[in-house]
Amino acid sequence: MEWLSTLSLALGSAWTSGINLYATVSVLGLLQKFGGVKLPGGLEALDNWWIIGIAGGLYIVEFAADKIPYVDSVWDVIHTFIRVPAGAVVAYAATSQLDPTVTISAALLGGGLALASHGTKTAARVTANLSPEPVSNWTLSIVEDIIAFVGTLLAVFAPIVVAIILVLFLVGFLWFLPKIVRRLLRMFRAVSAYLSGKGFDPAAR
Repeated sequence: MEWLSTLSLALGSAWTSGINLYATVSVLGLLQKFGGVKLPGGLEALDNWWIIGIAGGLYIVEFAADKIPYVDSVWDVIHTFIRVPAGAVVAYAATSQLDPTVTISAALLGGGLALASHGTKTAARVTANLSPEPVSNWTLSIVEDIIAFVGTLLAVFAPIVVAIILVLFLVGFLWFLPKIVRRLLRMFRAVSAYLSGKGFDPAAR
């Protein structure tokens, strides 16, 4: 059953990477550094102080950016090209000592889960930015951080629990997929308009 635990850790960490990559990497690195945890495969490298320091520093930057309306959406657009590939890399690294078929499958599934969680997070932020007050941004940011931290811990210490959570998440994601896609398209159009100097309108159609 060790392969199942490793796979759950790989996919769970990929999923949380789509929500907050830097929190995920920081937690995994610190757990191996101080928590007596031996991470599987290539994830052992995360206990390096340079990696922990960079991830922690970027987490602080993201923590601040996530609290500012519209800035959070621009940040999410940029991180579409960071969190998703990173989710695939995390899943690949965690399973690198298993059969190559499992490793490649895990990388594909990890990238898909990272895309799904990142897309859900981003769509929720677009909805929050339709509101004129910043409270919803702060609330979402804190909830996302809690999910990332707790999800990473569960992936390490309770792989069966995180596997159940992933199944439930995927069911909900597929159910709300059309609405998420509409929100994401609206966000990309709004950010594109902002970058071209037309102003930021999260309600752009």
